[in-house]
Amino acid sequence: MIKQPKCKICRRAGEKLFLKGERCFTPKCALVKRPFPPGQRAKRRRGGLSEYGRELREKQKIKNSYLLSEKEFRNYVKALLDTKTKIVEDVPSAFVKSVETRLDNIVFRLGFANSRGEARQMVSHGHFSVNNRKTTIPSRQIKISDKITIRKESREKPIFKDIEEKLKKTKIPTWLSMDKKTLEGEIKRYPKIDDVQLLGELSSVFEHYSR
Repeated sequence: MIKQPKCKICRRAGEKLFLKGERCFTPKCALVKRPFPPGQRAKRRRGGLSEYGRELREKQKIKNSYLLSEKEFRNYVKALLDTKTKIVEDVPSAFVKSVETRLDNIVFRLGFANSRGEARQMVSHGHFSVNNRKTTIPSRQIKISDKITIRKESREKPIFKDIEEKLKKTKIPTWLSMDKKTLEGEIKRYPKIDDVQLLGELSSVFEHYSR
């Protein structure tokens, strides 16, 4: 779990990672106000990177955009590096499938939350059910045909106020579906690398962990 301030993470990366949801699209975004890395010597530090440094930067951008700990991220990548000769799908798509089918990410993609951080908190607080069973595990892997819904006990919570109107404005990825009357979402198919726009270079990530 990322413990440093989200705005500093984006400033350090040198680009928006959209960790604060809608705020990132406004002039209030810290990267708009201070488009340089945090710290008094930040401007001087910004310079040419070694190959290792570039790989590390790309890894950090993807890891932080999904709010993953180093251990979680490394486990996803290492699992693919260890089994890449045995899997049918291409490795980049296999990685995307791993991170995109997490429950917290699905909640975010369906439009129930403004950011992955908010989605993770919602799941941890038990506001969602998977196949009519309460779950509090943000990292839970969701499978095709699994049903994700807001628990009846949580529907009246302030956090879900005007959720129907909010979902009408949400553009849901093609690999997901949402019944906006019942507020029930599910995966139609597993996402591939072409379905998402990663904020870092994935090939550099695999090079980094292959060392």
